[in-house]
Amino acid sequence: MKLRGFLLSVVLSTLLVSTGCSAEDAAPDYRYRLTVEVDTPEGLKSGSSVIEVQQTVMRPGSSPGSLGVSRKVRGEAVAVDLPGEQTLFALLRSESNVDWASYVYIYLKPPSTEKEFVDQLDDVLEVTGERELPRMWPPVAFLEERSAYPMLVTFGDMDDPTSVARVDPDDLAASFGGGVSLKRITVELTDDPMTTGIEERLPKPLERGFYGLRTQVDGVEHVVRLGRSAFSKGVAQ
Repeated sequence: MKLRGFLLSVVLSTLLVSTGCSAEDAAPDYRYRLTVEVDTPEGLKSGSSVIEVQQTVMRPGSSPGSLGVSRKVRGEAVAVDLPGEQTLFALLRSESNVDWASYVYIYLKPPSTEKEFVDQLDDVLEVTGERELPRMWPPVAFLEERSAYPMLVTFGDMDDPTSVARVDPDDLAASFGGGVSLKRITVELTDDPMTTGIEERLPKPLERGFYGLRTQVDGVEHVVRLGRSAFSKGVAQ
């Protein structure tokens, strides 16, 4: 995949900092392709989506000496067509993190504790090539071990948005039948255009409501509210 656009953004960010521009201009935006591959009795099935992360360095509240990062995601969930006219959706969120899509590369980037905060923001661009997501993110700081995968769902009836159901990434056969299993989920930096069109594949009332989806996190049952933003963010309709 081409990375020229991203490398250019890094150069521009460096120039802005060296010429005295504010820190708000120093965070590179980037795009990545999220790909989901599924083994089926009819062979390998896959789907992908290009997602954009826009970063802004900020000085939060009344702490002029502190810096924080605001991350905004633009893009769509991945749809994988499976046998029997079934569809698997990999959402822009995970089981426990509604902002999962904006943090994937933060968790994949190499450690950089010796760098200045603003310089660390460029490290995501060092995660080049296709990277297979691990099943779990290891514990770090105050965060416990957690799923590295996006939330997977399907619709029992594509004309009924309330028929949405969680798909267990470790047991796709329970949702789609024998012989169906998740092979892998990968990400790769790219400057390809963002993917569009998923709205045409969703039950039409979805964007106007939220639907309870029961799931378990760390053995505790939760009701997750799913709406349009889980499937599409910041993409012009």
